This record gives sequence, C-alpha cells and structure tokens, in this order.
Amino acid sequence: MSNRHLPVRPDLTQLKHQAKDLLRAITRGDAEAMAEFREQVPGKADPSTATLSDAQLALARSYGVASWPRLVAACQVVDAIWADDLGRLRELIAKRPALLHEMARGTRSCNWGPPMSYAANLGRDNMIKMLRELGAKDVRHAAGRAALQGHVGTARMLYEMAGSPPAPKDAVMGPCEALNPEGLAFVLEIGGGISDHTGDWRAPIALLLETYSRNPKGKHRCLEIMVEHGITLPDTPPMAVHRGRLDLLDRHLGADPNLLRRTFSHAELFPPELGCGQDGSLACVGTPLGGATLLHMCVEYGELEIAEWLLDRGMDVNIRAAIGADGFGGYTALFSAVVSYTWYVRSKYARPKPGRDRLAELIITRGADPNARASIRNRIHRDVVHEYRDVTAFEYGERFHDKDLVSSPAMRLIARLQGGS
Repeated sequence: MSNRHLPVRPDLTQLKHQAKDLLRAITRGDAEAMAEFREQVPGKADPSTATLSDAQLALARSYGVASWPRLVAACQVVDAIWADDLGRLRELIAKRPALLHEMARGTRSCNWGPPMSYAANLGRDNMIKMLRELGAKDVRHAAGRAALQGHVGTARMLYEMAGSPPAPKDAVMGPCEALNPEGLAFVLEIGGGISDHTGDWRAPIALLLETYSRNPKGKHRCLEIMVEHGITLPDTPPMAVHRGRLDLLDRHLGADPNLLRRTFSHAELFPPELGCGQDGSLACVGTPLGGATLLHMCVEYGELEIAEWLLDRGMDVNIRAAIGADGFGGYTALFSAVVSYTWYVRSKYARPKPGRDRLAELIITRGADPNARASIRNRIHRDVVHEYRDVTAFEYGERFHDKDLVSSPAMRLIARLQGGS
C-alpha cells in the first residue's frame, strides 16, 4: 500500500502537479509508478494507456481519498476553513451535504476530524456555530481538538454546546501530544486528571517527552505544569534539557566537568519510570538519540538557546554519539540537523515550508565538519529497520527513506559548505 500522507492543509495546485508527474512516470515505464498505479487502479489492465484522469484517481486513492473529485472537494473545504469563509463553506456543504459529517480532508480517518472539528483546531468560533446550525454532531471531538491546540475560548464554547460534560479521563493526552500548555491548563481546570484512558498518570508525561510535536517553549511549560500538579521529574541533565532549565544544567555542569563530553543511554533520555518505552523507535526522533549527547538532543528538539549555551561553554560541535558493538553510531549533531522530526512537523503542518534551519546554521557556523562519516541504524515508530553505512551527513539526507524528516535548508547549507571547501 502507498504511504502517502495528505498534509493538514493540502494544496490543490501541488496535487495537480503530482498527478501529472505520476502520469509522466507511468508513461515512461517507471517501475515504482506503475506498481503504485496497479495497486490503486486494479481495474486498469494496461498502465501504459493511462490518462490524466486515471492518474488523478490513483493519486487520490494513494492519499486515502476515494476519488479525485472528493480530493478536490477536500481542498476546497479546508481552504474555506483556513480563510474563515463561512459563505464558501456553506455553499460547498449545500452542494454536497455529506461533507458536513465526513472527514474534512476526505480520508477515512483523521484526527483533525469533520469540518466542525477541523475549524475547532483553528479556533474558528463563528464557523463552528454555523456548522452546528447546519447539523454538525462532532461537538465533543471538536472540543478536544480546540483544547489540544490551545484555543481555550473555543473549547469552552464547545463544552457548553455539549452540555458541559466532565472532561474525559484522558483529556490531557491531546494537549500533551501537541505540547500545548494553554490547552493542558484548561483541561486540568475543568477536571481532567493527569492520566490516559486507563488511569495511568505516567502516560501523559511520557507523551510530552516522546511526542512528534516540536515546540520547545510549549514543552517546557507543559512539564512545569505537571510539576505544579505534583509530578516529580528526575533531576538529570537530559531532563533539564527537556524542561529548558539552564539553571539546572549549570548546576549539573558544576558538579560534573565531564558533562559536555558525556553520552546518554535511551533510558536516561526517556526514563522508564515515567512510562517511556524502551523500544527506541517509540520516541519520535529522526536520528537516534540513544547513545547521543546533549547537543544531539538539542538539535532534535529545536533547543537553540541550550545548544548555544553548551557550545559557549566549550562543547565540541563535532562530538560523536557512542558507537555500539554492531558498529553503528559515531554521528555528529550535524546528522541530527539533517534528519529530525522538526522537519516532519513542518512538512505536515506548514504551507509553504520555511526556508531556514537556525540550528543547522548554528552548528555549521561553529565549525561542524561536513566530511565526518558515520553508520546509522534507524527504525522509526516500529517501521522497518533502515541502515546507512559510512555516510556523511549530506549522504545520510540524500539516502534517508522518509524525505519529510530531511531538512532541505540544512542540506543546502552543507552543500554550500562543501562547495566552498
């Protein structure tokens, strides 16, 4: 099956280009394109006779959408919500009433939900009221999405629409996933406990540490909210980075002059006593952190201020991760700058993609070696294992199996650096 992922805000113009590119690839006999076409349009016996309409259908299905017209409608619905264009959205629903209850992006399942829940993610209060008048029923889900995104006023309004029910037992999980302190504080205020649906208090803490989201200030504040509500966090250097606490890091450095040269195990970075899984693929990181340094950790999580602090105190910008018995490891922070979840989040939730990578700029300015080589074994979220042997950071990015995690600005910076060396 295709692993295409429809962005939160799909771009119809780009999708049209993709369909034309797919048709061209099929026409010239590209094996991968023809295999995808056969998978998505099994009734078409001969891919070489495919038309643009056939390619559009195959592309839509590869994104999990039933047809090209439905994908077009999804783009129109989403654009209307982003533009807060009530008239346009009402017109689209009048033409196709089922849109009111289907996932806004046209997929079978989507955590952003139907149009009302999607609008709640953006805090579109007037649009929510209109959709409710039209018969939208996803009020509870919409309330959770508003809280997750920190739109507290919108969440209050939706809870009132739902009859002000008690917050679900696992209501904190959404804001923890999104690293949203406003939503977390709101959920706790209305009676949501610090637990998942099973009542496990550790699960929200583990989610804060392992989530795919990247928002350093939000993460710092969420963890402090947890401390304010009685959660005890380990007093370790990696936890100081998670919390954004330079004061704690400074104390650790005073007690351990070797701190800037230390590497840390997965368990030290993601404590099992806080519910973190010890399968490294469960922590959403692009380049493995088990056996890495605090600088690698800063690059993965976008901790620019802490990275500068470490380098200012003498940390070697080319310090390497530990090398395991299997020979994998030894990568520098530049490798983490090339592949990280920061770029997954930006590719999925931003349009257009941003053009800068400030952490890559920092470590390159501080003397990162683009010719350093390492071998990396990578397994993301229980996916298949991928191995990259004896590669530079640039080669790692070129060969990496999921381009959504690759920082194109970092790759451009390294290419420029290599070209000038």
